[in-house]
Amino acid sequence: MRRQTTGEQALKKIILRDDEMPTQWYNVVPDLPGGLRPPLDPATKEPMGPDKLAAIFPMGLLEQEMSDRRFIDIPPEVLDILKIWRPSPLVRATALEQALGTKAKIYFKNEGVSPVGSHKPNSAVAQAYYNKREGVKRMTTETGAGQWGSALSLATNKFGLECTVYMVRISFEQKPYRKSVMQTFGAEVIASPSDQTASGRAILASFPDTPGSLGMAISEAIEDAASREDTKYGLGSVLNHVVLHQSIIGLEAKKQLAIAGDYPDVVIGCCGGGSNFAGLAVPFIPDYLDGKKIRFVGTEPSSCPSMTAGALAYDFGDTAQTTPLLYMHTLGHDFVPPGIHAGGLRYHGMAPIVSAMISQKIVEPLRLHQLECFEAGVLFARTEGIIPAPETCHAIRGAIIEALREPEKPQTILFNFSGHGLIDMAAYDRYFAGELHDYDYPEEQIAASLAGLPQI
Repeated sequence: MRRQTTGEQALKKIILRDDEMPTQWYNVVPDLPGGLRPPLDPATKEPMGPDKLAAIFPMGLLEQEMSDRRFIDIPPEVLDILKIWRPSPLVRATALEQALGTKAKIYFKNEGVSPVGSHKPNSAVAQAYYNKREGVKRMTTETGAGQWGSALSLATNKFGLECTVYMVRISFEQKPYRKSVMQTFGAEVIASPSDQTASGRAILASFPDTPGSLGMAISEAIEDAASREDTKYGLGSVLNHVVLHQSIIGLEAKKQLAIAGDYPDVVIGCCGGGSNFAGLAVPFIPDYLDGKKIRFVGTEPSSCPSMTAGALAYDFGDTAQTTPLLYMHTLGHDFVPPGIHAGGLRYHGMAPIVSAMISQKIVEPLRLHQLECFEAGVLFARTEGIIPAPETCHAIRGAIIEALREPEKPQTILFNFSGHGLIDMAAYDRYFAGELHDYDYPEEQIAASLAGLPQI
């Protein structure tokens, strides 16, 4: 076992001062080789401008969604709230390194220090601000594991907005304390699919025992938002403006690694819709394009493998086919994943930005099983003292795989600790009881779902 030097021990945790926190977000879209294909109007199949999306999104966010500016100022009102927990610490996982017997240096960006325990408020606060600025009184959204719903509940509370959250039914049942967090911040929480919307009632009529999916919950939240003039919709991942807001993670990490005199050889994050991975990764993309040797690895569950088994195609973001068509890696909008405990990774599509980076061979997708990820999470908890969320366990497993690939090779690994698991202990209970199982989604069922893709 290699002993850490005094200097290395002193740099175990690096926290920037408030005045060192980034004051601009980084927009990677202008730097992507080949750019992005535009969203399409599902009726005309033509590129969709901001005017048609204004019914559910405020113009401030739509301008960011379609911006070609590399850097966009973070409003002071947003910075004031982000400073409750930001800058978040960058931590050297020295105890994990020692347990693995690797010469790799492993760093993690601890986004679990936010008030709701995940990276999600980085975008939720910004979204609530832009809605408030444009006179919106109420926001609707969906949530899988409950982290995004908790984040938007916090943000809308800060800006005096009402909030209604459609929570995927299986997570609603598995994670009751996430519901409690949202209610604490004043949100209304509805299990999805529900009888509150036409789309929800239609799904229940056909599939009364469905565990739900993010695609279904998105349909309900959008339908709700479109039915009231005082209401807009907020999405917690996938879209360009969400990746933009999450770029603060990677911007901080670059500054912190510079303090440590280090630079990553590989950047890792778990991928559901792609926002936390992209938020850490995209600030390093300009260095990669300038010739810096750096790898980007996105990990996903074998039960919902949009990056490794999905098609790169135009598809709807929701089950009811109400969203614009996005060019992304997708398992098909009808895809209903099994009720694994990493609820935040149970989405059929991947962010167009991440999808473009996969197609351009910048990002390497990695498919992982549920049990190996929980095993990695337990090892991390027992070495580093923090219990990770089931989603975060996928990033930890990816980091361990990289560290053990060539254990004698000195390298620097950076992963995003996207959230803690203190409200996910029911999942750990089932893991320790031997009640969790690995699951590969059947290829024939993926093919059947992909057969329903829109014809472009």
